[in-house]
Amino acid sequence: QVQLVESGGGLVQAGGSLRLSCVASEGTFSNYAMGWFRQAPGKSREFAAAISWSGGSTYYADSVKGRFTISRDNAKNRVYLQMNSLKPEDTAVYYCAARIRLAVTSVDDYRYWGQGTQVTVSS
Repeated sequence: QVQLVESGGGLVQAGGSLRLSCVASEGTFSNYAMGWFRQAPGKSREFAAAISWSGGSTYYADSVKGRFTISRDNAKNRVYLQMNSLKPEDTAVYYCAARIRLAVTSVDDYRYWGQGTQVTVSS
């Protein structure tokens, strides 16, 4: 089964940018659709972005559309989340997730999860 490790989180001022990275080990990375989810304190985990196994299709939550970009490099077993124009409400733990076949937006449909990386946006 695939194992996922996120990196790239940190503290940034509002309007700034961060690039999250998630590396996968075990399994065949190109078999998996990948997603980024986030969880703010006291809130449920929510969908941010997803990408198909080939990278040909991407999906975004309305709250991040136009500011975040998901991409993947199957040769490097990595998926990325470029976050621009960050807002304080983007503060959360960001999780990388994987599922076989189609990219979807539901938390419950992803089987494999990383440990998360903290993103804090100061105003």
